[in-house]
Amino acid sequence: MAPENRTTETTRTAEVDRLRAALHGVPDPQWLADALHRVAAEPATVPRCFAAAGRRCGRDPLPDAPGWTADEAARALLLAALPADHAGHTDTLYRYGDAAEKRAVLRALPLLDVGPAGVPLLHDAIRTNDTRLVAAALGPYARRYLDQPAWRQGVLKCVFMGVPLYVVDGLDDRADAELATMLAGLAAERTAAGRAMPDDATELLSRLSATQEG
Repeated sequence: MAPENRTTETTRTAEVDRLRAALHGVPDPQWLADALHRVAAEPATVPRCFAAAGRRCGRDPLPDAPGWTADEAARALLLAALPADHAGHTDTLYRYGDAAEKRAVLRALPLLDVGPAGVPLLHDAIRTNDTRLVAAALGPYARRYLDQPAWRQGVLKCVFMGVPLYVVDGLDDRADAELATMLAGLAAERTAAGRAMPDDATELLSRLSATQEG
């Protein structure tokens, strides 16, 4: 295994362990433990377990895993427990899931060995008007696999919808002159319409402009 792949696998394992620990206080921990064993042994049971996770584990935010809710984390663990075909299962669960299930799939992508196969799911999420789906689509997986034009469009969609830019993983690393041009155009349109840009977008545009001038 190449060093980069070993690093990726170590990171995935650490995040899975963190989520598992954060779920220690769910309403039905035995159900979750049994479900993880079940999907590992019988992958065909994952849709049923995935759908039940919200009811069994709750939907509250997890204090020990900031940004995650209990149902999202439980569903991510169920996907990570599958022995094979993560790409096929994520596609099916996303396509047929409700909004909460779709978000969980998007949040789980960095934990799974799917390579670029999950990119179409990001494109779909970014096209929606669901702010939480858009936010979930621009996490660590997008940072690695989403191409630059699509990534820029995702950032613009966040600004347009009022999604805070802190949700965009690797924003400062990937932001470029073309994004600055797009932000400036949006700012001009909003000014002409008497509408303000979000503060975080204005700050990003200022940073990018200063970099170009320097």
